[in-house]
Amino acid sequence: MPAVVRFAAHGPADVLAVADAPLPLPGPRQVRIRVRAAGVNPLDWKIRAGLLAAVFPVELPHVPGQDVAGVVDAVGADVAEWAVGDPVFGMGTATYAEYALAGADRLARKPDTLPWDLAGALPTAADAAFRALAEVKAQAGDTVLVHAAAGGVGTLALQFARAEGIRVIGTASDANHAYVRGLGAEPVVYGAGLADRVRALAPSGVDAAVDLVGGGVVGVSVALTGDPARVVSIVDPADAGAHGVRFSSGHDGEDYLRQALERAAELHAEGRLTVPIAGVYPLADAAAAHRASETGHVRGKLVLTAA
Repeated sequence: MPAVVRFAAHGPADVLAVADAPLPLPGPRQVRIRVRAAGVNPLDWKIRAGLLAAVFPVELPHVPGQDVAGVVDAVGADVAEWAVGDPVFGMGTATYAEYALAGADRLARKPDTLPWDLAGALPTAADAAFRALAEVKAQAGDTVLVHAAAGGVGTLALQFARAEGIRVIGTASDANHAYVRGLGAEPVVYGAGLADRVRALAPSGVDAAVDLVGGGVVGVSVALTGDPARVVSIVDPADAGAHGVRFSSGHDGEDYLRQALERAAELHAEGRLTVPIAGVYPLADAAAAHRASETGHVRGKLVLTAA
């Protein structure tokens, strides 16, 4: 039987364990993927720890993971766009596994030039970054403020924006300024006095802002843009609501996933996409990957490999 990583009770990383599971069967409009790589996201350990039980309740035992890259192993009914043997990457369910299921419309073709570990790391971050920029209608010539510019989503938001001719000002700690600058953005320190520091770079304010960090940055973003419609938060619904700003969870509105994946693959092929891989772990070491993610100080993405 194929292996999965799962937890039978909420708790610390050590509750994760490798177990045997039946081979999943694809339903209508689904494919089964022989997993090569699965991204590890902060959401995974927060669900495992029980911190999001009220928002993301899961049936126990639970297999985490949604980011996936691998080879199509079987197709369900009414799937015309994929065939057995196709290399794909995107979002599925229970992807900490040797085999996982995904909706046929939640995948993109993985180019040969895109490494498996990077393909497995991209989906959630690429989707969030692309969606945030789309929802504030960022376009060439705009100046956009990106909060948490050095994070996994921020790294992609900077590169998506710069590729479209958008000027980016990104908040980051001093230690990450060189990294942000290397991605083509102008770094500023977050915290008290942020508006003044941004205005020193953009005296007229900014055209749009995306909140990737939470913690009360929406208000200053609205002040800098002058228009709540040009601000979006993907992490802080309370702060967004308090300032009349859209909160984007990815579960409502337009689906940008395939566009995001295809754009990321295109930029990578052109040599214009850099996403550091902070760690690659075998499935059996999923707990170690979770512990690394929980530190909150990972630059780049964490990935599990199943083959």
